[in-house]
Amino acid sequence: MSSDLIRWTLDGDGVALLTLDNPPLNLVTLELTRRLHAAMDELAGDAAVRALVVTGAGDRAFCAGSDIGEFPAVLDDVVRRKLALENEAYGKLDDFPRPTVAALNGLAYGGGLELAVCCDLLIAGADVRLALPEIRLGVFPGTGGTVRVARRVGEGRAKELMFLGDPVDAQTALAWGLVNRVVPPGQALPRALELAGILATRPGRALALCKQAIDLGLDLPEDQAIARTLALSEAVFKTDDCRE
Repeated sequence: MSSDLIRWTLDGDGVALLTLDNPPLNLVTLELTRRLHAAMDELAGDAAVRALVVTGAGDRAFCAGSDIGEFPAVLDDVVRRKLALENEAYGKLDDFPRPTVAALNGLAYGGGLELAVCCDLLIAGADVRLALPEIRLGVFPGTGGTVRVARRVGEGRAKELMFLGDPVDAQTALAWGLVNRVVPPGQALPRALELAGILATRPGRALALCKQAIDLGLDLPEDQAIARTLALSEAVFKTDDCRE
């Protein structure tokens, strides 16, 4: 499917590719957020989608964050006018029922990094830089970054990223666990598509339940999470894939 700002395609193996297309930096605007929200609903409802790759158009940026030119129009009621829908759209990616891979083909700053960490796996080009620079504007990440980034890298490193606002390079992001793999410049998208192609061959129901089980461990106390995963194990052992 194609539209201004957001476009997605689906190949014959069940790998969907969603592209942020707002050159040159693929900034998050209010309209892009609305179209992302709609695209995530379409993708989640398409049973042919077995894995999803998210990337940005061009090679300068995966996404450089919010379009600050829109800030004056939303400052008086920022949650209702901007952050509520943005968090809902990003949450749809975070909760997507199939595996998701972010292909970081350029810088990932602010809301762009917050979007990337909604994906299960992050593949970064070696020349990529990542940052949460909101503190330099007198604010902090408002679209899940304080939670999702901290879960990936831990409290101390999350505070370093957000308190200082300085970018880190891909190798540092890898060492911190912020990204899963670093690949040669220009190779993030082909490698992400290759990985998604492998995931698309895995048992879909088992992957979905495994993803739920891992997320439960992050959302609930340990004993409650383990108890809840028993129900997921019960379900996965009844799938046709398991029987086969």
